[in-house]
Amino acid sequence: MRILGIDPGLARVGYGVIDTSDGQQTMLDCGIIRTDPGHSEGTRMVEIARDLRQLIRAWRPELASVEKFFFYRSSNTIAVVQARGVVIMTLSRFGLPIVEFPPMQIKQALTGHGHADKDEVLEAVMRELNLESPPRPDDAADALAVALTGWFQR
Repeated sequence: MRILGIDPGLARVGYGVIDTSDGQQTMLDCGIIRTDPGHSEGTRMVEIARDLRQLIRAWRPELASVEKFFFYRSSNTIAVVQARGVVIMTLSRFGLPIVEFPPMQIKQALTGHGHADKDEVLEAVMRELNLESPPRPDDAADALAVALTGWFQR
C-alpha cells in the first residue's frame, strides 16, 4: 500500500510517501510544499493545492494520513487550520481515503508513549523506514511519522 503522510501548515506543508509491501515500510519521497510569504493567504492556499495535486498524480497513493490540528493560541492558528482544510479538500477531490491523527496518537503509535519528544519520534521513523540519516526538513520527517501511523492504525 502506498501512503501519503501530510503535516499541514501555511508556510510549509510537510509530506512523506511510503510504500508498505512484503512486510516492510519504505520511504519513496519526502519534502515540503513551501508557500511564498509575500503572497496573500488565498494565493498561498492555491499554491498548496496545486503542489499537492502534483504529488498525488506523481505517487498515486492509496491512503492519505493527515495530522490533526490541535488548538493552541497563536497568531497563525486560523491560517494553519485553513491550509489544513485545503489539504483535506484536495485529497478528497482525488477520492483518497483519509485518516487523521492528533500529535499524541502519532507519538504513541511510533514510540509507545504519547509524550515522546521529537528526537524519539525521529529515531522511530528512521528505524521503521531503515534510514541511515534523518529525513530533512523536520516537517518532512513529521509527515513520514504521520504516514507510518496511518499504516500502523489502518
